[in-house]
Amino acid sequence: MKHYKRALTIAGSDPSGGAGIQADLKTFSACGCYGMSAIVAVVDENTVGVTGVHPVPVEFVTGQMRSVLDDIGADAVKIGMLHSSELIRAVRDTLERYAIRNVVLDPVMVATSGDKLLQDEAVETLRTELIPRVRVITPNIPEAEILLGRKIDRQEELPELAEALSCGGTVSVLLKAGHLADEELVDVFYNAEKKSTLLLRSKRLQTRNTHGTGCTLSSAVAAFLARGLELDDAVSRAKAYIDTAIRKGADYEIGRGHGPVHHFHDFWE
Repeated sequence: MKHYKRALTIAGSDPSGGAGIQADLKTFSACGCYGMSAIVAVVDENTVGVTGVHPVPVEFVTGQMRSVLDDIGADAVKIGMLHSSELIRAVRDTLERYAIRNVVLDPVMVATSGDKLLQDEAVETLRTELIPRVRVITPNIPEAEILLGRKIDRQEELPELAEALSCGGTVSVLLKAGHLADEELVDVFYNAEKKSTLLLRSKRLQTRNTHGTGCTLSSAVAAFLARGLELDDAVSRAKAYIDTAIRKGADYEIGRGHGPVHHFHDFWE
């Protein structure tokens, strides 16, 4: 019998389909993995903004995780929005029982629309109790500013700051440059396992269809790690995937706000 490469996402549900669980599952499928999910919250949102967040009870989140991992297992796990300290600790403790190496954390704190998604006291829990235990984190500039406690306004700073986010060189960091003003974007990947830095260059594309880009990129990294790629290759492939998804989705109009990227650009127009 053949076996799928398996990827599990632990995140919130976006009913508009552009971010969260929905974006993660689309990305897993597009990047060649069998996708599974543990839903941590039902988010009332669309392309315009977030109206509300309805948390799933913590014990029910960990129950979903155990049900999937006990039966099917996972070659990689992507973690998205974890809104409370209690949930962060529960997810951490549950994952540690299964010794999954490929854990990719997107430290989601604010939605594309600017709406806050993480409780204040949970930021420190995320920083000190979960981030040091994953393989890769994928912060954008606002998230990195919160984690570092400082302002970031120059692209030249990013290689040093990516390493500063690596928990003493133990966690690999993909620091995304999209929130800076430069026309050429240079995302920086600090590979903690090789102590090396990879620069990922792309041209800025003028589009409002950027809903779920962070979810999609982190899920693509997880998918390519699940398929057995080395870190640098997985991140490079994920970056190429999201760049194309943004470009191919730029001409579509969905909703009145920030539309989604085109997750299935390789399959249909």
